[in-house]
Amino acid sequence: MMSLYLRQLTLVLFLTLLGKQALAIEEAKYTVLKKEGALELRQYAPHIVAETVVESDFEEAGNKAFRRLFNYISGHNEARQDIAMTTPVSQAAKGEKIAMTVPVGQQPSGNNWVVSFTMPASYTLDTLPKPKDSQVILRQVPEHYVAAIRYSGFWSQKSYNHHKQQLEAWIKQQSVKTTGEAIWARYNAPFTPWFFRRNEILMPVEQ
Repeated sequence: MMSLYLRQLTLVLFLTLLGKQALAIEEAKYTVLKKEGALELRQYAPHIVAETVVESDFEEAGNKAFRRLFNYISGHNEARQDIAMTTPVSQAAKGEKIAMTVPVGQQPSGNNWVVSFTMPASYTLDTLPKPKDSQVILRQVPEHYVAAIRYSGFWSQKSYNHHKQQLEAWIKQQSVKTTGEAIWARYNAPFTPWFFRRNEILMPVEQ
């Protein structure tokens, strides 16, 4: 009986910590214009991304690019000034640490993949520290519209393709035109259990 109680208590504590972790991470700002279950039409506010291009297969591209981008927000940059930030806040002598945000985006670029981190809304291109790695690029993303589908589960190409087909079929029903390549958006750390993960496919569409 005690063993069962401890397992239940551990699960409750884990879920509590997981919830706190999710609440602490800033998310790209958007407005939902239409919603049908897991499918949405959204209007995204302008924001900045740090992005890098990697040559890899679908499932390894994110892992390959993650370290390069994570190094940038963890201090591998040329900080020009101290910037007060919400938690987590940390300053380093060789660079400024930048708060982690979501989602991590991935989209095709020829035979390569473009992987990006959304930057905190408190920054502009002028105030963000310059990356020391020339393979990391900062880019302003203008206001835009997307059709989105949300799902949980493993980070696999099979799951991605399945949900992308659902999204494409729904877009046709809405009588809107796509304007770019699909973006695979991930919101959780790699150690997050598959059934708690928030995954999305974002398809740019015309207004």
